[in-house]
Amino acid sequence: MGVPVDEFQVVEARIDTDFVIHEDRDMATRNVTVSLEEEVALWARLEAARRDTSVSRLLGDFLKERMARESRYDQAMQSALARPPFLASDGRYLTREQLHDRARLR
Repeated sequence: MGVPVDEFQVVEARIDTDFVIHEDRDMATRNVTVSLEEEVALWARLEAARRDTSVSRLLGDFLKERMARESRYDQAMQSALARPPFLASDGRYLTREQLHDRARLR
């Protein structure tokens, strides 16, 4: 199930995550409450400390990156679906022979 919480506490107990200064907060933000398993919450605190940020900022950055990745995927999918088919068809699936007929591709 993962590394027990006690192992993290022994190794990383000296990291102070209480005071983090936020910079570059030009965009409006909204507070939300997130419930995490103890092991996940501990990892998030340690990772945020390693990156010299807060757990809120870390989670916000993760979500923002995921949102951008999905948006790029959706845009690529829409672009691919908008292209005309490269083989003429009457709407039915091509047979194996039609699909592999190289003369049609020339």
